[in-house]
Amino acid sequence: MLINAEHLLQYQRCKRRPFLDIHGDKKQQDPPNDLLQKLHVDKIAHQQSILTPLSYHEPDYRYGDWEAGAAATVELMQQGVDCIYKGVLLITYGEHTLLSRPDLLFKQPGQSNFGDWMYVPTTIELGKRPKQEYQVSAAFHAQVLATVQGVEPEAAWLILRTKMTSYEVELSKWTPQMLSILEEFIQTLESPAAPEVFIARQKCNLCHWYSSCYAIAHSQKHLSLLPGVTPLRYTQLQALSITTVESLAKTLPSVLENLVGFDSEVALKLVVQAESVVKNRPFILPYAIPTEDITYTAPIEIYFDIEAQPDLNLDYLLGVLVVDRQANTEKFYSFLAEKPEEEEIIWQQFLELVWRYPEAPIYHFCIYEFDTVKRLARLYGTPQRDVAPVLNRFVDVYEELIQSVALPIESYALKAIAKWLRFEWRDSEASGAKCIYWYDRWLETGDRTLLEIIQRYNEDDCRATRNVKDWLANFFQNEYYLRQHKILSN
Repeated sequence: MLINAEHLLQYQRCKRRPFLDIHGDKKQQDPPNDLLQKLHVDKIAHQQSILTPLSYHEPDYRYGDWEAGAAATVELMQQGVDCIYKGVLLITYGEHTLLSRPDLLFKQPGQSNFGDWMYVPTTIELGKRPKQEYQVSAAFHAQVLATVQGVEPEAAWLILRTKMTSYEVELSKWTPQMLSILEEFIQTLESPAAPEVFIARQKCNLCHWYSSCYAIAHSQKHLSLLPGVTPLRYTQLQALSITTVESLAKTLPSVLENLVGFDSEVALKLVVQAESVVKNRPFILPYAIPTEDITYTAPIEIYFDIEAQPDLNLDYLLGVLVVDRQANTEKFYSFLAEKPEEEEIIWQQFLELVWRYPEAPIYHFCIYEFDTVKRLARLYGTPQRDVAPVLNRFVDVYEELIQSVALPIESYALKAIAKWLRFEWRDSEASGAKCIYWYDRWLETGDRTLLEIIQRYNEDDCRATRNVKDWLANFFQNEYYLRQHKILSN
């Protein structure tokens, strides 16, 4: 069985995925989505930007014929070429074969099987930070290379998205960890069944096994579908034989609050969350004190949502829904930068609009909008007197919600909450991730239908935020009325 660096990288993110990649039924995989294809294209472009100034050799072989590729790579190493791109290294490891394909092999002085030179591996990654999984993969390449050339390389290197400098991987630290992960992975591969399903949406959403795994988790009513159940907390719950949502809902919070990964607030919130799902109704959290910002209905309210292109460090769409409750009107403003250099223009347009309503609260969902306004103000030298009063009016609906209620849902993402409230986006397939892809396509093709889809999606996000805010305000008002009525009746 062939084991490669990608297997180890994915195994650190999800123990189930590489098992399925090797043993699973490929017919159950999801089709490639637009964002994954974009990431693939971006990675190729990133590699090409690194390769352009280099003089390198590439082994000549038919893709998939790894033995031929390994032979061609060894031949280049024996010749002592300065740089090898996409070399193939094969070694036997117990009953398995380790396949290493480092992006680059650089010749260095030293003694090896090939003469008075040796090679060091360099991996090109799309990420911006030297994550653990990248360093473990680099250590894998170094270990296989050590066997092939008869000497351990002096170092292993990462070239990341911020490619000003290379990052040196500390092999004395990461090689032992890599070998431990490799042994664990081999044991997992040799097991008769795939590792247990665990749905962690940020890691799972781009996986081609997501639909298959989610169907299993949903049929099992798996605890990982409950918001707040992290892998660490799941392990702690299992140790107490709390394996279902029903059993968690009946657990006293005091039983959980001293466990690793818990405290008194987390324990209480998780039990109430389970009860909300079991009874299929929302609950006010016992410690919740909703702010006036969320319970008050202002004469004029503003709802704000941003679409961004992270690769360009660009916020290209500032969407604003102005709701005038006194006049019973609402109007959506779409400040769109059709070209990256127009970002400053839409920033000024946004400021001009929100200053027309100096008393209106500005509702948004999650911290991104707040942070972005601060970023744009710094970037374009906007005086504090023009920005601080605006930021003081920001109200994060997400924070207000998660600190005050538990809902019978699987996620506290805007779409999940709004859909529970029966709000529907006009383009069912649209998402923030797809907008990143669509804006890139717009810049490449000039197809205005892509901008129209993005603008519709952004407007729907603003309207969804309004729905959530209105529901939350009404829920609190109704609950407090019922409680007060009960007190008076007694």
